[in-house]
Amino acid sequence: MNNVIPEEEDVTSEGKVSFEEYQALLVDDRSDESLILDLSIIEHGEGKFDWVLKPDPKKVDIPISALESENAMGFANSFCRGRRQSRFRRRFRNDPTIPVLVSEGDSWFQFPIVIKEVIDQLSDDYLVWSVGAAGDTAANMIFGPDKKFKTEYMRALRRQKDHVKAFLFSAAGNDIIGEDPETKTSALFDILNEFNGHLDDVQGHINSTVFEQRLATLRRGYERVIHNVRTEPGLENLPILIHGYDYVFPFPFGDDDPRNPFYAENDGWLGKPLKEKDIPTSLGREIIRELIDGLYTMLEDVAGSSNDSNVWVVDCRGALPELTDWADEIHGTSDGFSRVAERFKVILRNNGIH
Repeated sequence: MNNVIPEEEDVTSEGKVSFEEYQALLVDDRSDESLILDLSIIEHGEGKFDWVLKPDPKKVDIPISALESENAMGFANSFCRGRRQSRFRRRFRNDPTIPVLVSEGDSWFQFPIVIKEVIDQLSDDYLVWSVGAAGDTAANMIFGPDKKFKTEYMRALRRQKDHVKAFLFSAAGNDIIGEDPETKTSALFDILNEFNGHLDDVQGHINSTVFEQRLATLRRGYERVIHNVRTEPGLENLPILIHGYDYVFPFPFGDDDPRNPFYAENDGWLGKPLKEKDIPTSLGREIIRELIDGLYTMLEDVAGSSNDSNVWVVDCRGALPELTDWADEIHGTSDGFSRVAERFKVILRNNGIH
């Protein structure tokens, strides 16, 4: 039996949102993102954040002209960035006295639509010009595409130089516990050693050579970022806030682990490499805790005396202590991220930014 394309009037149905209304929701930065998500289908690419947003034909009246053409609304990162920047411009026009922040970062600073992460939580009290992207690595943020030193964060800081009160930077996650953007596999694979049979041997399961190399590379990157900001006229004393994440829970953590994100494999970041190395999950969490502590030690060394350097390490450890505080293996829930954001707010307020 041949498939027949229905006449356009046959596609429409009572109770659906019109295609024009759906498009208006996407364009209006004041529209509820949870409503957009409810009316949409998210299709996945190779990477965990290679998302394309499309209208759900069960909930949106899609005309034949759109059905016959590509009706994707764009990749989630660029879509969310566009909405944030549109909101920034509108709010700045309405009230230029709201403190301005510039942020560059990974998925803790931009998680498309599904979770309200740190920047979303800060945006009620601040105007945040965000150039972050979920899945981004420190190398790309710090050196720019193809290592041409054309960095988005410096362009953003120059653009907001007359207004910016602080720069927020989140860049180490995908180099330690996230996803390698080239191989699309967990960065943890190369850091772990095979299980040696000793459940209390945390250090013995860390490839110290690989981990120290990662930290050294990250250190040089963070030092470059600080140098670039400090040598930019007008930004010599701008507060810089960095962080090192929280103690994550690999999946599965117990028999009744409730996490089941639709946007990623349950164990894609942490559980899978631990399983491949035959490392029990409980030991795996202690190993990752050690890695997180090592990252903080490096960041604190880079910052030095914050009162002198005006580089502040936001310690997020312990902000998400329960399994239910996590939406997946490495990202908090919206409520969890609200507590992380409070730690940023404390440092901002201590610097007179409120």
